[in-house]
Amino acid sequence: MDNSLTLPKDNPETTPPSNDKPLTRWQKIWNAIKTYFSKPANIILVIFAVLLSITVVLPLAYLLFNTFQIHPGEGSLGKIGSLTAMHWFRVLFDAEYDYSVNLFWKPLGNSIGMSLIACLIAIIIGGGIAYLITRTNLPFKKFISTVFVFPYIMPSWSIAMFWENFFKNTSLPGIQAQTGLFQAMTTLSVPSGFVYGFWPCAICLGIHYAPFAYILIGGILRNMDANLEEAATILKASRLKIMRKITLPIVLPALISTVLLVFASSISSYTVPMFLGKDGFMTISLKMRALFTKSQTMGQGYVVATILMLFSFGILMLNQFITNSRRSFTTVTGKSGQVSLVRIKKPARIILTIVVLFYVGFFAIFPLVSFALESFLATSGDYSKFTTYYWTTTDETNPYITGSVGILHNATIWNAYLNSLLISLACALIAGTFGILIGYAVARTRGKHLSNYVSNMAFLPYLIPAMSFSTIYLAVSSAKAFSFLYQSIFLLILVGSIKFTPFASRSGTNAMLQLSGEIEEAAIIVGVPWWKRMTRVLFPIQKSSFISGYLLPFISCMRELTLFVLLTDSSLILTAVLQNYETYDCTQISNGINLIIIASVLIINLVTNKVTGASIDKGVGG
Repeated sequence: MDNSLTLPKDNPETTPPSNDKPLTRWQKIWNAIKTYFSKPANIILVIFAVLLSITVVLPLAYLLFNTFQIHPGEGSLGKIGSLTAMHWFRVLFDAEYDYSVNLFWKPLGNSIGMSLIACLIAIIIGGGIAYLITRTNLPFKKFISTVFVFPYIMPSWSIAMFWENFFKNTSLPGIQAQTGLFQAMTTLSVPSGFVYGFWPCAICLGIHYAPFAYILIGGILRNMDANLEEAATILKASRLKIMRKITLPIVLPALISTVLLVFASSISSYTVPMFLGKDGFMTISLKMRALFTKSQTMGQGYVVATILMLFSFGILMLNQFITNSRRSFTTVTGKSGQVSLVRIKKPARIILTIVVLFYVGFFAIFPLVSFALESFLATSGDYSKFTTYYWTTTDETNPYITGSVGILHNATIWNAYLNSLLISLACALIAGTFGILIGYAVARTRGKHLSNYVSNMAFLPYLIPAMSFSTIYLAVSSAKAFSFLYQSIFLLILVGSIKFTPFASRSGTNAMLQLSGEIEEAAIIVGVPWWKRMTRVLFPIQKSSFISGYLLPFISCMRELTLFVLLTDSSLILTAVLQNYETYDCTQISNGINLIIIASVLIINLVTNKVTGASIDKGVGG
């Protein structure tokens, strides 16, 4: 007898026919696509993968192509538009009249030396202040921590202008022979090499980037585990030995990052050498600018821009390799909440406090006083007579500049100021919004290939020196198909938005990674649409971080010159107008314009901080 279970057979008369046909290959693909794009994060990733490929990757390839192309004005090399390797040869190897030495190798050597000195100054000053704020009983920490970062918020050329205002003297040659503040107060004249050239450029860059070192190193010192130092103290180790054996190894990755990032920024600096690089001192960025002013050397300019970009890539990749290989220095368990401060004895503490307060006052506050004083001098360098002439006159103040009336009546200045505000606002809105969206998508799809691609492409513009980056879009706008972009406000907005997106994207990504996915999941369960989740749930929680992502591009764009100098004329934006007045030695008006820019940046930062709590000048201690 068969005891096996027998299933009833379907009765064709009573069982309805099945509609479950196997899905075709295209139906499976379509379903997979619909499932993938049902998640907002995936949609954002695809959009930005395409957008960043068009705005970053393709222009980079076009820049490289332009290094081999014969441009108009270079007809002696062959047919216009054909390819040649002569640009590379002339820049790197042309020995006739030492052409390549004077064009490339000597300016590169000057830039490298200047950058190394700037790194040393930034590390000593920034790291020293960070240690005093986080590890000692130094008074006035809050004030010092806030004011110390002003030179970094200011444009880098503000320190250069202040240096010139302070140290210029009547012993200098030609039109440079003017009385400065130091000579007016002491009757002493410093040598020309201390006012213009290699050392002033290196010192001003070091002072500008010292707050950057302070933020990086101070953040590590403030958050590092104090247990190791406490254990060493219990074992009677000296403070010097504790610093050498424990503190320095822990902050070593921050030190290395500071050195490499300051070096990469300094070597591509244009504005500081432009103001102080007189007496024949030439850097690679100044040489690049000069190459682009002549049509017959455009191709060589593209070569220098490409080399400088690759140079910075190498430096920053080295930074990535070193910091990744030394992660063990920053991984500490059992963090102690108590930090044993170094108790500096009263006499030494008073002296240190005076020195630090003098430094922050001299390089953070006194420059504003200097610019104001210079703008009211009847004759530049003569501090015996002040006037409002350069602010209020309706007469021409400089025969070489059309419409160079007083600042308050100068239509060129105020139109440029409004243009700068418009460009900065547009760049902030675009870069800040892009940063939030990229941060959301990357945080929600961590580890996926497309997520990594978008994250890396969004950060790539940061690795490209500002002038090299603008060179990319100079090449694009010089092409016939995109000639409508040439020297337009739209081009500046496009370039600024892409260049400053890395700041906003990192801010957005870090903010999103701090948020648990459960917060958004709860909103999804109750049927809240994606745009409401972003505006009503996620944004309010991380408001300060997100607003900082808008604020930093705004302030960076407002004070920017290096990024825009190749893409604009001398009257479109305020920093270009300032450069024009400085070029023709109209120092009262150039100082007044500088004062307007710095005051605007500081006021906007202060108001935003008071209203929203967001700020780019948050210190590490106090």
